[in-house]
Amino acid sequence: MHHFFMLSSTINLYRNAYAGINRRMWLLAVVMLINRSGTMVLPFMTLYCKHIGYTTGQAGIVVAVYGIGSLVGAFLGGKITDRFGFYYTQFFALFCGGILFITLGLMNTYLSICICTFFLSMVNESFRPANATAIAHYSTAENRTQAFSIVRLAINLGWGVGGALGGLLASVNYHLLFWVDGFTNITASFLLLWLLPKVSLAQQKNITAKATLKAKPAWADKTFMYFIGLQILFSICFFQLFTTVPLYFKESLHINEFWIGILMAMSGIIIALFEMVIVFKLEGTWPYLRLMAYGTVIMAISFFILNISFINGFIIATVSMLLITIAEMVSMPFMNSYYISRSTEGNRGQYAGYYTMAWSAAQVIGSASGTQIAYAAGFNNLWWIIGGICLVTAFGYNKLLTKKQA
Repeated sequence: MHHFFMLSSTINLYRNAYAGINRRMWLLAVVMLINRSGTMVLPFMTLYCKHIGYTTGQAGIVVAVYGIGSLVGAFLGGKITDRFGFYYTQFFALFCGGILFITLGLMNTYLSICICTFFLSMVNESFRPANATAIAHYSTAENRTQAFSIVRLAINLGWGVGGALGGLLASVNYHLLFWVDGFTNITASFLLLWLLPKVSLAQQKNITAKATLKAKPAWADKTFMYFIGLQILFSICFFQLFTTVPLYFKESLHINEFWIGILMAMSGIIIALFEMVIVFKLEGTWPYLRLMAYGTVIMAISFFILNISFINGFIIATVSMLLITIAEMVSMPFMNSYYISRSTEGNRGQYAGYYTMAWSAAQVIGSASGTQIAYAAGFNNLWWIIGGICLVTAFGYNKLLTKKQA
């Protein structure tokens, strides 16, 4: 009887966590799942560059170039979405991104890899502000946090599939990563047209026309801009997961590509299974900034643990990945909720643009500096520095909470 009650409670918990999400949001999530299942190049980019003969430093520069392209793409994506509408902006970003993934896999020289990486990331990242605008359009004020969470769930489930598949493909032939990535992007672009009803620019603007008249620019929100500064610090630390962490697993802990892919997949699957329920249970218990602070402290611990040398390397890697996954689930969904709560329908695109640009800027700084520090001072010192930045960021979130919410 007790077990039946437990099962019934669990089913109800999941049902409540997913309640209120409309059909269009589910369809958008399906498109994101297909897209992200193919997004496997980025976590293996440093290893790919080393595989074809470039140094750790050069590999870090390629990922930093990806970040610069992302920064440009996030800015342009917001502008293009306002000018031409989110519907076709999403389609062309996915379709052209697919072609560029395949093209990148065919590049041989270091310069051509850097140039192609820049254009690929620029096109890829222009999708995000358009997608955030689409989520806001298809959802209501009451279920917007859930809507962003369900898309995040699809992204992470896709990340889990892509991580495992990416590790398998990389262990066979690295070039397969680019072909599979390209075709999943192109597939997702046509699924978007097929599954989701067309939304014209007039329909999109009709919803926000009244709000636009009164909406103040995002940069005038000082609390939000301070938050963006903290986001850059948080993201610098988080992006080590895609650059220096896989390198450390391979070079120092002697874990091969296949098992690195499995560890990445484990993170995505845990998020897909538990994040929506965690969001549902945590929503309203503490202020968003407090939850971000807690998550960031857990992330600090996940990096500090990598410096433990007297335990089996694979166990250390697994525990570290588990902790960073918990950190992500506790903090990241509420980052979206926080900036959305500060925006209006008239300036939500601006807020989404700044938020996306913060992550892109962090990718530039984190990728280049992380690999350079690892190369010059060793991985152990890097983990102390990154963990320390996490603690400073957590303190910043807490400090922002105590300030007058202007």
